[in-house]
Order: sequence, then structure tokens, then C-alpha cells
Amino acid sequence: MRHYQNSLASLIKLQIKVIAALMMRELHTRFGRENLGYLWIVGEPILFCAGVAIAWTAIRPAHEHGLQTTAVVITGYVPLTMWRHCLMVSIRAFEANGSLLFHRQVTPLDIITARSVLEISGTIMAGLIVCTGAILLGYMSPPKDVGLLYVGIVYQAAYSYATALLVAALSQRSELVEKSVSVFSYLSLPFSGAFAFCSWLPEKAREVLLWSPSVNNIEMIRGGQFGETIHPYYDMVYDAYATIILLIIGLSLTLRVRRFISVV
Repeated sequence: MRHYQNSLASLIKLQIKVIAALMMRELHTRFGRENLGYLWIVGEPILFCAGVAIAWTAIRPAHEHGLQTTAVVITGYVPLTMWRHCLMVSIRAFEANGSLLFHRQVTPLDIITARSVLEISGTIMAGLIVCTGAILLGYMSPPKDVGLLYVGIVYQAAYSYATALLVAALSQRSELVEKSVSVFSYLSLPFSGAFAFCSWLPEKAREVLLWSPSVNNIEMIRGGQFGETIHPYYDMVYDAYATIILLIIGLSLTLRVRRFISVV
């Protein structure tokens, strides 16, 4: 039993090292070492999130529904950016790194995990920087319930990873999926929960939107930010089950994707 535990621990350590090496390779391949270099993994989502927040703050009233407009935008757009970036880097991710699969220790799961962890961690750091700047400038108040905010971020990270697994495996199998992912990501924006609170919507519309894990996640994040000043709608149990099911399907497809990968 002890030998099995030691072997499992060694295998886990090895795969962590492989994923870390893949992350460094991905950073070097995408951003290089010139100018800001690796810092672009944070700088890119900062430009997206800060740009949208500044634009909305400039053209909209300072408060909507009694809430700070900047806080509403940031708490919606940062988790949305996390999901969309994971989605975009997962398209044909295995083929782009197919030559690495000649190494016995590298698996398709390692490749998509490395890419997802980079995007998730980069977006979280970018969100923290943007939020800190908004708070210091007085456009946003500190979060009222940090625990709920963190739970929402963890749920959103798991959901983003699950969808990345699905898209990576399916886009490798089908050109139709590959070409339609970007269109799908735009069409799904109204169902992401990023641009409206569930409490603002009619009951029937709210019930439909709450089938989306993303909506539940963003409601948790906003509940953590605004506290008792809003009434967030979310179901942690349903959200966990839905995300776990997506993870299981994504893992199953990813573990069987190798035969669809063609290395030129």
C-alpha cells in the first residue's frame, strides 16, 4: 500500500513538473522575452477589463440600480474574460503542440491544463490589479463578503477549465466546432450573466438563465462584492453538479483525443 502511495505521489509530482514546463514554454512561445515578455499574460486581460470598465464608467451614470457602475462592469467582465480566453486558447490546442506528444510524459491533458491554468491565473491577477486601482480611485468599494467572492471565482475557474477541455477535444475532432466556437462565444454573451443581475430580470427569464453555471458563478462573485445591498440568485449544489458533469465529459473526450491529432 505504501509503495502504491509513493508511486502515485511520484506520478503526480512528475505531471506537475510537466505542466509547469509546458506553461513556461507557452509563455515563451506566445510572448517571448522582449519588452514586457511574460507580463503580457496579465497585461492582455488588464487591457480588456480596464478598457471596458473605463468605457462604461465614462458613458454611463456613476450608479445604476443603486450600485456603482464600475463595480458592476468589473465583477461581470473579469469572469467572462476568464471563460472566453480559456475557450479561445483551447481551439486545436493539441495540434498546435502535437510534436510534444512524442515525449512519453506529455499528454493531451497536460497541454490543455497548462494553457487553462495560464489564462485563469492571468485573468485573476489582472482582475485583482484592476479592482485595486478602481478601489484606490474611488470608483469601487472593497468587497463585502470576500469568502463568497472567492468561492465564485473558484467555481468560475472550474467551469472555464471544463469548457476548455470540451472545446479542445471537440475542435480536434470536428472542423465545424473549430470554426463556430468564436461565433458561439459571442452569441452566448446574453446567457453569461455578465451584463445583468438576475434580480433585474423577470422570473421566467431568471429561471432560464440560472441553468447556466456561469450565471450562478457571477451572481456569487457579485454577492461577495455588494453584500446585502443586492439579492443574488445562485445554487451552489446545482452549479457543482453541472460543472463536475462537464469536467467528466471533457476529461473523457480529452483522454481519447490522441488518435485524432495529426502532427505535420
